[in-house]
Amino acid sequence: MNNPLPQFKQTKKIQIHILNRMVISFVISIVASVMINNILITIVAKISDGLEWNGLLNIFPYILTPIFILIFTFTFLVSTRKIGRDPVSLEQGLQLISEGNLDYRVSVNRQDELGRVASNINHMTEQLQQLIVKEREMEKSKMDMITGISHDLRTPLTSIIGYIELLRTDSFQDKAEYDRFVQNTYNKATHLKKLLDDLFEYTRLTSVDTQLNLNKVNLYQLLDQLLFEFEPLAQENGIHIEKEIGDAPIMACVDSDKIARAIDNLLMNALKYSLKPGTIYIRMNIRHEQIRVEVENIGTPLTLEQKDKLFDRFYKVDYSRSSEGIQSGSGLGLSIARNIAELHQGTLTLHHTDNVFTFQLSLPAHINSKH
Repeated sequence: MNNPLPQFKQTKKIQIHILNRMVISFVISIVASVMINNILITIVAKISDGLEWNGLLNIFPYILTPIFILIFTFTFLVSTRKIGRDPVSLEQGLQLISEGNLDYRVSVNRQDELGRVASNINHMTEQLQQLIVKEREMEKSKMDMITGISHDLRTPLTSIIGYIELLRTDSFQDKAEYDRFVQNTYNKATHLKKLLDDLFEYTRLTSVDTQLNLNKVNLYQLLDQLLFEFEPLAQENGIHIEKEIGDAPIMACVDSDKIARAIDNLLMNALKYSLKPGTIYIRMNIRHEQIRVEVENIGTPLTLEQKDKLFDRFYKVDYSRSSEGIQSGSGLGLSIARNIAELHQGTLTLHHTDNVFTFQLSLPAHINSKH
């Protein structure tokens, strides 16, 4: 419930402000009326001496009251002119804003209540303008997301339908070609499942009620296991793994499945976009109560615009440097990894110098278990 005391004080201030104008106008009117009356009496007295118009002096008491009223009215109107003009300016400004002109700003240069009203109106208009811009960006992002999903899902699905049609119509020459069609169909179906899994994971991570299954985990053991499984795939693609992760346990309270997903996404990103043959460097250490996992590779330099968009959902750098033996991803890998880091109160950043890319996943050594 609003406190009526501040409103009462503001009302009293406005009333006192108008009363002050009335008192000033009253004093000015009395002084001016008396001065004008004395001047007129003096002038008429000098004139009437020679013309015997002494009766004129008797009518001045009756003239004094109208003179006072005229002077008071004029003085009061002049002194309260801004008080009447500024509300009109506010009303006109609100009319323009309500018609959709959100670039308009009310210009009332006052330090009193009306000035604060004008300032609040301008602040409200700026917030409304920012809200509309944000809603438009969200709408555009939503449309881009639908377009990205449609494109990414249609490509493998079209291939699957094509191969199934070939198999259905016996359009193969021998058993070897049949086996190749079946394997390609399986690969495309697996790729489609991976895209759907990424999409599901992304929507789940960005949900407001996302819950983490926090447990005390040895991150050294987790990372060592991930690298053991990743190394054969890297060797197939001409990539050598250099790891500097020590051999001591590094304990942290994390959701092991999600952290494994984030690190795996970073490793796959480095594998896709590394120059072949090449080397991927993986480091892990603790500094200033921060656990840092770094994945570094050498690839084709990015433009500033590409670097800024790298963590955007569905953004993919379409370079020939990506491995031909690795299927295109959904463009959600880095976005998912960053969301996982932020859910753990950590960060995921990119340090890009020339052709060296270093992704740094930082996690607090002590994570609040309220999630």
